[in-house]
Amino acid sequence: MKLNDITRGTGLESHGITNANVIYWTPTTSTLYEQIVKRREGLISHMGAVAVKTGHYTGRAANEKFIVDEPTCHDNVAWGKVNRPFEPAKFDAIYNRMCAYMHGSDLFVQDCFAGADKVHRLPIRVITEKAWHSLFARNMFVTATSEELENHSPQFTVIDLPSFHAVPAIDGTNSETFIIINFARKVIIIGGTSYAGEIKKAIFTILNYLLPLEKKILSMHCSANVGKNGDTAIFFGLSGTGKTTLSADPNRSLIGDDEHGWDDRGVFNFEGGCYAKIINLSKEAEPEIYETTRRFGTVLENVAIDTHTRRVDLNDDSFTENTRASYPVTHIPNVVKSGCGGHPANIIMLTCDAFGVLPPIARLTPEQAMYHFLSGYTAKVAGTEAGVTEPSATFSTCFGGPFMALNPTVYGELLRAKIAKHKVTCWLVNTGWSGGPYGVGSRMKISYSRALVNAVLDGTLNAGSFEKDAFFGLDIPSACAGVPGEVLNPRNTWADKAKYDATSTKLVGMFKENFEKYAALVSADVARVM
Repeated sequence: MKLNDITRGTGLESHGITNANVIYWTPTTSTLYEQIVKRREGLISHMGAVAVKTGHYTGRAANEKFIVDEPTCHDNVAWGKVNRPFEPAKFDAIYNRMCAYMHGSDLFVQDCFAGADKVHRLPIRVITEKAWHSLFARNMFVTATSEELENHSPQFTVIDLPSFHAVPAIDGTNSETFIIINFARKVIIIGGTSYAGEIKKAIFTILNYLLPLEKKILSMHCSANVGKNGDTAIFFGLSGTGKTTLSADPNRSLIGDDEHGWDDRGVFNFEGGCYAKIINLSKEAEPEIYETTRRFGTVLENVAIDTHTRRVDLNDDSFTENTRASYPVTHIPNVVKSGCGGHPANIIMLTCDAFGVLPPIARLTPEQAMYHFLSGYTAKVAGTEAGVTEPSATFSTCFGGPFMALNPTVYGELLRAKIAKHKVTCWLVNTGWSGGPYGVGSRMKISYSRALVNAVLDGTLNAGSFEKDAFFGLDIPSACAGVPGEVLNPRNTWADKAKYDATSTKLVGMFKENFEKYAALVSADVARVM
């Protein structure tokens, strides 16, 4: 064991952390496995992945996230329901108590990078009290080499203490849980939740603020892959729309599955790993991702495991439907090791339309692309929340609203300029319902979505003929190999055509109502798309 692997209570003074007990400095995966088992944080499954539980929070605590309102960021942040302001003095008080709380504690420190592009990457430090959170950070960010660690100087630090709870009446938080970003102090503090996704999404928020503002780089909530001819494709989409699934293509190399930047040279991954939703994952439908759940180094979140056989059940949602696997991107066989690709030839915007009225694929004009990018539409299905009896539209701007610190039009204008400069073809893909809404129709087959995406990427779909949709103004292809003709136009799949027309009209109205907040900020040709 190297001398700097474990130290006792030194090295974190610059963060105000003193009198800690044992500090594990950038520990290896094997070391973290040992500590996870020793501390009874998780179980090793029969094929080598480690299974953990996140407790009360099995997803992001969206209402508990804040940004410290201080002079360096006050005029830049788009304050509102997503970016809630927090008082600097209140932050300092919580931070100081957290530092005192760590006295005598064992801590895990990962020094790593956010960003595969060495020109733009951000040196970060992740300090955790749980070993499995350190393994999560090691998986999700870009690991530093031994040589890079010698001079690693973090520009942002995450301190994650699930067992530390805020006192709302004193601290100004909404609950005992908090995720607070301080741009001036270059630190993020997380407490009261064990859901590891808060760590990666907090860093994503940081990059979404810094890169567009300081470097005019478009930050994107998207996956990306590249074909054998060097053609890059990016896939925008919210959780559950198929972003990870459709980008994990055995015939193409994966750049990354969730977060990317787009600069003057092309696309680059923000992360060093993947965080895939794996409920009902099957070997037949998603073989590459399935195999990652059986690999040493993978963290399985809230996946059911037999405590005797140590076999996992990927179909069991007894803990949550949001079961996740965190694994290094190298667990995928076809991967771009550099994490970088060229300018995209195609942009695919994914939606899961539970109303069942959007076509399985449509070609977008540049104006439509910006409209749908700013809209970020998908839909919740009935039954997912108490009292929800029909599909519920969700609009998350830029397909990542909770993580966008700046005004959405900043990202939209960057995207529009890049689409024009690099002559990118844009598409809207519906992986949701066909033949009727949720409860009446059926979910689009993955095989159909893959066939459509493959036809986009090989150029055959764009070269074919199209017809105009009467409600959304979208160009729908007339034919695609591997997809029944009647599926391409959703109206043809509905038995009750009048019901389809009424539902389409209703959804168009929802789009228009949501877009009103952007209408005065975009050009007239974008505002009148619908």
